[in-house]
Amino acid sequence: MQRIDTSESACQTLRMRDYQGEEILVISRQLFDELGCFQGIKTDVAGYLEAILDPANNFFMDRGKAENDPSFKQIIPYALFHHNGKYLHYTRGESGGESRLHAQGSVGVGGHINPVDERADPLGKATYLAGVEREIDEELNITGGHKNRIVGLLNDDSNDVGKVHLGVVHIFDLESEDVTSAEDALANLAFQSSEDLTGKLHGSLETWSRFCVDELI
Repeated sequence: MQRIDTSESACQTLRMRDYQGEEILVISRQLFDELGCFQGIKTDVAGYLEAILDPANNFFMDRGKAENDPSFKQIIPYALFHHNGKYLHYTRGESGGESRLHAQGSVGVGGHINPVDERADPLGKATYLAGVEREIDEELNITGGHKNRIVGLLNDDSNDVGKVHLGVVHIFDLESEDVTSAEDALANLAFQSSEDLTGKLHGSLETWSRFCVDELI
């Protein structure tokens, strides 16, 4: 019988293979600590964003390595979609890229910034915003116009997923609730009231979504 290697190094190698060489935008954990480490939501973020988006401070790194190395923070746009007092909510399906979040409820849509998003911009903002637009287009079909604003940063060092990610929280104010999922990873899509998000749905939310609901909604 063939012996299956279940050591941490073997499991880590398998996890790295899952991403097929994908490169993602990161900053060093050291930079984040120098800017001022925090837990949860931070809304006074102008100084953080200027430093984080500066091409002198960020770079693209192999995702397989980044997912297992807390000395780096992956930059993740985390977008909430709002219309008429309600917020888009969904359940993360098994086809999603982050297996540690499967079956959890979420109000945030987003993903990684990749080299395909890179733009010639000394401030780095164009690259980041191109990544935001691409991720939203890949995951949702939105009818009607919208306004997009950054409302905070999100950090959670209490678990393995949070230790290697830093969220940039956006709110998209939509003209219509006509929004559908563009991929299987976003299941049971529906607009929910703040009462339901803070009530019956709260216990099933992923950590980042709980922070957003508690602090922003």
